Amino acid sequence: MATAADHYESLLAEHYTWMLGGDIEEAAAAQADLFRELGLTAPVQEGAAAVDLGCGPGPQTLALASLGFASVTAVDTSARLLEELTEFARNSGHAQAVCTVHEDLRGALPRLASPDSLAVVACMGDTLPHLPSSQDVQELVTDVAKALHPGGSFVATYRDLTRELHGPERFIPVRSTGDRILTCFLDYQGEDTVLVHDLVHTRHPDGWKLKTSSYPKLRLSPQWLTDQCRAAGLDVRRHAAGPRGLYVLHAVKQ
Repeated sequence: MATAADHYESLLAEHYTWMLGGDIEEAAAAQADLFRELGLTAPVQEGAAAVDLGCGPGPQTLALASLGFASVTAVDTSARLLEELTEFARNSGHAQAVCTVHEDLRGALPRLASPDSLAVVACMGDTLPHLPSSQDVQELVTDVAKALHPGGSFVATYRDLTRELHGPERFIPVRSTGDRILTCFLDYQGEDTVLVHDLVHTRHPDGWKLKTSSYPKLRLSPQWLTDQCRAAGLDVRRHAAGPRGLYVLHAVKQ
């Protein structure tokens, strides 16, 4: 069975920007609106720093840079998506603020940021359930709390998969255009994991071609994540369903 990183490398990375609608500037503007709604703008002092874990092609990274953060470190396991982000940052005038890091998210924060140094840590786009185990999520939340300065914010978006779907409702149409169709199928493996099957049809001169891949995804409950944040010393200010069916978690270091 492929890991989430393998799955993106072999299948989803080349389609990810298309999955987001094909316009990163529009996606970044939507993320900037969300950050403003949560009260996240760069502090008055110079050098406000943020880290975007699981950045993908960078809608959150670019949003944070546009809001005035002087340094935004973007971390992802996909070299392809980081290359796209680098190009988007250059084209949007944010190249100086954005630094890309190609590595595993687990344990990345202690290597990238000293304690009490960050204004924001973002982990969005359903990244948390991609981690191998709930213990990894717990450790990441602990690392976030250590890296944030007092008053700093942790923002995460993720899909709540705790309610098991049945029958045809397990088939989820993600996006379709004239040349591509992405469909997702969920196969529940137990209380903690769902096996995600992605099916990508692409149109070619000789007809449609299908490519598939599968990977395990964690079933994280909102209450469990709230408990992890509180245990790490983070005050949960918002935790509710938001755009595109994703939960929005905003927690602040006390």
